[in-house]
Amino acid sequence: MKIPAKYIGKWRIYHMDEWDEEYIDMEETAYLKINKDGTGQFQFGLVTGEIDGRIEIRKENERIEFSWSGFDENDAMSGRGWAEVNKKEMNGWIYIHLGDDSGFKALKK
Repeated sequence: MKIPAKYIGKWRIYHMDEWDEEYIDMEETAYLKINKDGTGQFQFGLVTGEIDGRIEIRKENERIEFSWSGFDENDAMSGRGWAEVNKKEMNGWIYIHLGDDSGFKALKK
């Protein structure tokens, strides 16, 4: 599935509701990268993941929804999430299966 250009690229996650900036940038600058085919990667804190996304329409609003698998340090994890772009800012939510979840805000790098 083709992903609209406004989503494609590397986004700097600068805010997460559940964790402070010191944690989210602990290992490297927190980010979400989305490729034109909907795949991508993210990292915040010690959590890394590979995403598989699709564009969905919810109440006339477009957003990318994704599943992900990855690690928190050496522990395997998975989950889901979504993101929408409004003007130049991305807002979304990342869910860890059977664990925490957090809203996030990001700006395109």
